[in-house]
Amino acid sequence: MTKNVLSVRNLRKTFTLHTIDGRTVTSLHGVDLDVAEGEHVALAGPSGAGKSSLLRCVHRSYLPDSGMVTLGTENGPVDLTALPDRDMARLRGRELGYVSQFLSAPPRTGPMEVVAAAGRRRGMSRADARDAAADALQRLALDEALWDVDCSVLSGGERQRVNIAAGTVNPPRLLLLDEPVSALDPANRERALDLIASLSAQGVAVLAVFHDLEAMHRLASRVVRFEEGRIAAEGTAAEVLGAVA
Repeated sequence: MTKNVLSVRNLRKTFTLHTIDGRTVTSLHGVDLDVAEGEHVALAGPSGAGKSSLLRCVHRSYLPDSGMVTLGTENGPVDLTALPDRDMARLRGRELGYVSQFLSAPPRTGPMEVVAAAGRRRGMSRADARDAAADALQRLALDEALWDVDCSVLSGGERQRVNIAAGTVNPPRLLLLDEPVSALDPANRERALDLIASLSAQGVAVLAVFHDLEAMHRLASRVVRFEEGRIAAEGTAAEVLGAVA
């Protein structure tokens, strides 16, 4: 029997629009959601529906106004909303990963070091982390001549592949994906989707935002559709999204 890696209960998040007129906008209205080990849950819905807000609350980039976000760790369940910042940073390194559309890398750092560092944070030795990083970068077809080049000079698609490699090397217990293949050409998109698809067999729980219907049909074991900060429907991709064109 599979067990939940993530449990979200009655999650609420509001934002105050200081730059406009100070009014408050509610992004999440009491959301409940579970993600089990090996399960790929895709979040669907229009822009502004609350999908990315949910990811950022789970990652603790945003603090919710109320509710609980519980991560099942090797030491038992942890309420992420109540965790001290230092403990949250440590947990992000080992058991919780986040892949956004944009790579954030230290200055003068190349792809090999970015990806190997992610492996080390997840408990790998220096040598094993470099081997795993090389395997991930090769699998995503990043030219080896670029592995030690400052990430800031890479193209958008190259940076996105580095981000995916870092998120999936010695993968964490829970991986959050926010439009991870948006900048990729068709061949590299296929490579990235194949890599993401392989995570389920490793028991990784994935919570992802895609606007790509074909990707959701291909990857998701469950699709959750958001409307105005609430879950409007959930089920298989075919049930929620209909037939893919």
